[in-house]
Amino acid sequence: MEGTFPLLPVIVILFVSTLTRASLGFGDALVAMPLLALVMDMTVATPLVALFAPLISLMILLRHWQKADLRSALRLIVATWAGIPLGLYFLTHLPENYVKTLLGGIILMYGLYHLIRPHLGAISARPLIAWTVGFVAGILGGAYNTNGPPVVIYGRLRGWAPEDFRATLQGYFLPTGLFIALGHGAAGLWTAEVLRLFLYNLPVALLAIFLGGRINRVIPPGKFDRAVHLALVFMGAMLIVNSIS
Repeated sequence: MEGTFPLLPVIVILFVSTLTRASLGFGDALVAMPLLALVMDMTVATPLVALFAPLISLMILLRHWQKADLRSALRLIVATWAGIPLGLYFLTHLPENYVKTLLGGIILMYGLYHLIRPHLGAISARPLIAWTVGFVAGILGGAYNTNGPPVVIYGRLRGWAPEDFRATLQGYFLPTGLFIALGHGAAGLWTAEVLRLFLYNLPVALLAIFLGGRINRVIPPGKFDRAVHLALVFMGAMLIVNSIS
């Protein structure tokens, strides 16, 4: 295949990131983006990860759509759509080292948030909060595929029931993920290399989705969450160091 990076690390990274998303309901881009950024350009990594995101959401929703609270996610979805074009502008116009530094900072802070677990009170359902969170998520999603952290934190602060949390997130991620992926296509980021990598990794992703569903049912979520968030802290720090070195 064409490209200046080995295929095997890409396969391993996408397998682990997809397994994380299928197990927890989120976190694929947070795992994949900092690692892929070490072996390929962001303009290849971003549309590649975005192509897998709607597929993962769809596979999870097909099994658990009854538990998804789509009404709660509607404002977030619309606001995210509004923020995606600005994120695409950042992706195609900002210097790559700035992008990597910002992405590393987002991942580092997100991992630390979940490890420290500050005792924050529940937030209200006021529309302005949802619109703001969704718009910020759209910017992050369009640029770095990281629209998940603001929405995940919002959902936890809103007190979404744990059993509905994973399914509701997919109800949000499916339409926003499709919009992000199509935005990348419209911006000319669906290159032959990106599409080839997607096809090569599709069987691996489907296997990871199947295994992730099993993991979600048998492993205590708290222990798995902590391991993932520790890894995110280290990966975020690694990406920052890589971008400034």
